[in-house]
Amino acid sequence: MPIYNAPTRDTRFVVNELIRLESYGNLPGFESATPDMTDAIIEEAGRFVSEVIAPLNLSGDKEGCTRHPDGSVTTPTGFKDAYRQYVEGGWGTLSAPEEFGGQGLPHVMGFIMEKYLATANQAFAMYPGLANGAISAIRAKGSPEQQTMYLPKMVSGEWLGTMNLTEPHCGTDLGMIRTRAEPQADGSYAITGTKIFISAGDHDLTENIIHLVLAKTPGAPESSKGISLFIVPKFIVNADGSLGEKNGVSVGSIEEKMGIHGNATCVMNYDGAKGWLVGEENKGLAAMFIMMNAARLGVGMQGLAQAEVAYQNGLAYAIDRRQGRALTGPADPQAKADPIIVHPDVRRMLMDAKTFIEGMRALCLWGALQVDLSHKAATAEEREMADDLISLLTPVIKGYGTDMGYKVATDMQQIWGGHGYIAENGMEQFVRDARIAMIYEGTNGVQAMDLAGRKLALNGGRAVQALFALIDAECAEATSDETVKLVAERLGKTAGEMKAATMWFMQNAMANPNNLGAGAYAYMTLTGIVSLGLMWLRMAKVAAAAIADGAEDKAFYEAKLACARHWATRYTTEAGALRRQVEAGCETIMALTPEQLAIA
Repeated sequence: MPIYNAPTRDTRFVVNELIRLESYGNLPGFESATPDMTDAIIEEAGRFVSEVIAPLNLSGDKEGCTRHPDGSVTTPTGFKDAYRQYVEGGWGTLSAPEEFGGQGLPHVMGFIMEKYLATANQAFAMYPGLANGAISAIRAKGSPEQQTMYLPKMVSGEWLGTMNLTEPHCGTDLGMIRTRAEPQADGSYAITGTKIFISAGDHDLTENIIHLVLAKTPGAPESSKGISLFIVPKFIVNADGSLGEKNGVSVGSIEEKMGIHGNATCVMNYDGAKGWLVGEENKGLAAMFIMMNAARLGVGMQGLAQAEVAYQNGLAYAIDRRQGRALTGPADPQAKADPIIVHPDVRRMLMDAKTFIEGMRALCLWGALQVDLSHKAATAEEREMADDLISLLTPVIKGYGTDMGYKVATDMQQIWGGHGYIAENGMEQFVRDARIAMIYEGTNGVQAMDLAGRKLALNGGRAVQALFALIDAECAEATSDETVKLVAERLGKTAGEMKAATMWFMQNAMANPNNLGAGAYAYMTLTGIVSLGLMWLRMAKVAAAAIADGAEDKAFYEAKLACARHWATRYTTEAGALRRQVEAGCETIMALTPEQLAIA
């Protein structure tokens, strides 16, 4: 049976010592986020997911969801009761707005719970996770009446929500959607069309599901400029808030998937279903990006989540499994073989994993803080800076985070050897579940193009310049400890490779846009390494100071310094190669015709 223990100690380190959440106590929503409060939430959230949610992961994967002859869908055994406990505990309300029944805590705290859920059971976590994106869109673009009607019960968890974007003939190119919205005399719209890959499309966890559906109205432009967004509830909501008749939306089938079997990924059919316009007609793209940006950060966190649970199980196996002898001589002469953790190649995979996981946790929670600051920071300049940074790094968190999450999951499966291929041990489920995160909410190639093609040039390159300035300043200050100095020097050089790659894009992308497309993926990976490096420099500074001050938990901080060194000596070696990949341009990539590619 796979294990999972929520990493509450490291989470508290990031919240209290790295991003220092209490230092923002003068901002709205941060007043209650004292160390005592945040520590209590972190510990109790960790206990809840470890004891209630994690035990359902393997069984939920085996059982999957079921579509019944009447079209209804049920989730795996135990999911409904676990969701009831989740709602009763108020876990979904942590960072939700107080005016709709939330607790109004910083986004960071809600993000911690989302991450714990996804690590314990990604399929389960997707049910409330998708609702968060729908809540954000309705809150930002919905009318006051729509917000009053839908948000209180969505925030409480009584109702859940979905995002209905993709159709059979189009994926990321949403301008090609065919779902139609015909205006009705009562101000509603009749929604007709088919959507696919709809996570949590139907289930038995809540009495109603609020679908947010992209469609086109009559005469709308046949491009992304003609997209509108509609609220389409599973059951019509009456004026008094009670539920009325079943709407014209049904589940055609549940997709047979590679992983996340515990989540009902549905083909959704809309047959004249009643829907209500969210925001302005033909302006659904803006509302869609609110949902997708929230989802992309969440998916990046899923990459971290699967890496972490796989690492915990890989480490436990490496400590227990005996095979061979240490190269330097028997580590346990009394036994017939040593634990495989003595072997350098096993240690390589474990250190790569631990360094990624702890660096990525810091990056995700720092990113969540930027979401908070983009709305609540004291000055316009600070809000702009936070918005620039999180906008720039959202595709990196999603793309690099899920690439590495999958790599870590496969490395941990590798540590298990043949036993990692056996389903009952759980390792192959982590690999399968991690793989989807590289695909949905925009494939990682799309994330790379979003970063290189959109975010770099936005506002004259203001965001990337701000990131470089931040890194340069922090590297210049890092002279207090030899480990910190090493990390700062390597971060400065790695950021230099990224600066050179950025400049190459500026000089060569205009002449041939394929140059940008060909180098975008390498650039995203390079940016991911640099972003983790910034986190490791900061963590190394904190750890060195704690040791100098005589911290009781010295081993914890020494491990931080060791991982920082590992990032500096192992991860940074890829930077020069990635920069050269960018500078190689598109010539060889685009050299062959489709016919030549097909020659075998």
